[in-house]
Amino acid sequence: MPLKLENPETVAAPLGRYTHTVEVPAGSGLVFVSGQVPVAPDGTVPPTLAQQADQVYANIIDVLAAKGIPPQNIIKLTTFFVEEADPDDSVRKARAKHLGEHRPASTAVCVRALVDPRWKIEIDAIALMP
Repeated sequence: MPLKLENPETVAAPLGRYTHTVEVPAGSGLVFVSGQVPVAPDGTVPPTLAQQADQVYANIIDVLAAKGIPPQNIIKLTTFFVEEADPDDSVRKARAKHLGEHRPASTAVCVRALVDPRWKIEIDAIALMP
């Protein structure tokens, strides 16, 4: 049974690439993905927010793929980034690249810093087992 994504008419439409509510089928298994940071498999950290966002989403997709979970099974994303402004909309572009039209529930938080000062973004996820 697929996820049920809904936007009630009683609240404003989503302002970005997300859905207000995501309903999970009864009895479904969930996978909680720890915050993924912009570290490539070779240990390098890209310098720009755009490159880091792309790496983080690639990491999420790879972590889920290792469990046989497609990106369309992502239920919720929480994004933390240190850039107060994203004038190039690079985080949304990376999201669109890796998730296509899928719009899970989502929260974005601008923070002062992350654990490693080179990191500009971290994203955790919750996904539905197939």
